[in-house]
Amino acid sequence: MWIAIGILAVLLILIIFIVGIYNKLVAFRNRYKNAFAQIDVQLKRRYDLIPNLVETAKAYMSHERDTLEAVIAARNQASTASQKAAANPGDPGSMQALVGAEALLGGAMSKLLVTVERYPDLKANQTMGQLMEELTSTENKVSFARQAYNDSVTTYNTARETFPNVLVAGPFGFGAAALFEITNQTEREAPKVAF
Repeated sequence: MWIAIGILAVLLILIIFIVGIYNKLVAFRNRYKNAFAQIDVQLKRRYDLIPNLVETAKAYMSHERDTLEAVIAARNQASTASQKAAANPGDPGSMQALVGAEALLGGAMSKLLVTVERYPDLKANQTMGQLMEELTSTENKVSFARQAYNDSVTTYNTARETFPNVLVAGPFGFGAAALFEITNQTEREAPKVAF
């Protein structure tokens, strides 16, 4: 009888231990999902600003139609990639697609900003100045949100890879989460906004 009670006690302690690890991993996973949601909010804000920026520029840059269309196309691709990443933050495939789309958008925005420099009237436009200021502010917020997300992902990945958590993580489906990192050096350079 004492042996049966001892075995039940050990099993109960083991179950409590596993439940504790499981709950900790769930909490860390929810933190990185929340952190990505903050990125998503800022990206959506930026995606909403870009069409206004393009519309303002259209009045002055009628000969730069290709540049403006490239910005809108890149914005749409980045927005779609962001929605897919938001559905499953941490998924390496969706994060890689988002990083690629963001790089494309960054390149198109850089080209637009260089083109804007050739139009003094556009640079002096108050609406354009306000939009550029909001875009710069949003870019900073995206950067801070990305840092918070990457910190949360690192905490989660570390927790799921350490012993004894690794024994619980695999069987319960706690896969590795992907960082939101820029791998190409040219993509690391933020568009210069100067008015």
